[in-house]
Amino acid sequence: MKHLIFVGFVSSICLFGQPAPGANDRYRTPEGRAGMAASLDGEHRDTRQKPKELIAALRIKPGMTVVDIGTGVGYMLPFLSEAVGPRGRVVAEDIFPDFLEKAKQKGAQLKNVSFVLGTEKDPNLDTGFADLIFILDAYHHFDYPEEMMSRIRRALKPGGKLAIIDYYKRPGAMANANPNFAVTHIRLDEADVVAQIEGYGYRAVLREVFLPGSQYLALFEKK
Repeated sequence: MKHLIFVGFVSSICLFGQPAPGANDRYRTPEGRAGMAASLDGEHRDTRQKPKELIAALRIKPGMTVVDIGTGVGYMLPFLSEAVGPRGRVVAEDIFPDFLEKAKQKGAQLKNVSFVLGTEKDPNLDTGFADLIFILDAYHHFDYPEEMMSRIRRALKPGGKLAIIDYYKRPGAMANANPNFAVTHIRLDEADVVAQIEGYGYRAVLREVFLPGSQYLALFEKK
C-alpha cells in the first residue's frame, strides 16, 4: 500500500509539471508554427491583449533590462523597446529558430533589442543581468518548468522580478470557437501556477486580474 501511495505521489508530481495533452502540437512542426504566426501578431491581438496596459501593469521603466521569454514572432517587442528607452535593453528569447527569425524581422529597427535562441530546458541567458523576466501566454507550454525556472532565477538581478501573464483554466478564457478550449489547453489554473513557481524558489509579490475572465498577472521575486 505504501508503495502504491508513493507511486501515485510521484505520478502526480510528474503530471503537475507537464503541459496539457496536445497543448504543444501546433508548435512541433514548421507548418504548424507558420499557421500560428498570424494569430500571434497584428491589430487583432492588440484588441484582446492590450499591450500598452500590460506594459503599465508590469511597471516597466526607462533604463530597465527586460527579457521576453517565448517571444514568438516578437509581438511585444515594439512596446517593450519604447518602454525601456534608449538606455534600456530588451532580450527576446524563443526556442524555435523560425519564430526567432520573424521576431528579428519585426525588431530590425529596434536598436535596444537583442535575440537569443533557447532550449526547452534553458533560455541561455546571462547570469544576474535582468530587472524583469516576463512570460506572456507561454508558461502553459513549458515541457520542463522546473529547469526553466531555475535558469530564469539565475538570470535575475538581486531584486529582479519574474512576471507570468497567462490564461485562466476555465471556460471562455481563451478566444476560441470552443468555449471549453482553455479548460483542456491550459495545464494549471492561477493558484496552482503560483504554488508551483513558489516551489521553485520564488515568492509571489503581486497577483491580480489582468484581463477579466481571461488572463491573470502574477509577479514574483527570488527567495
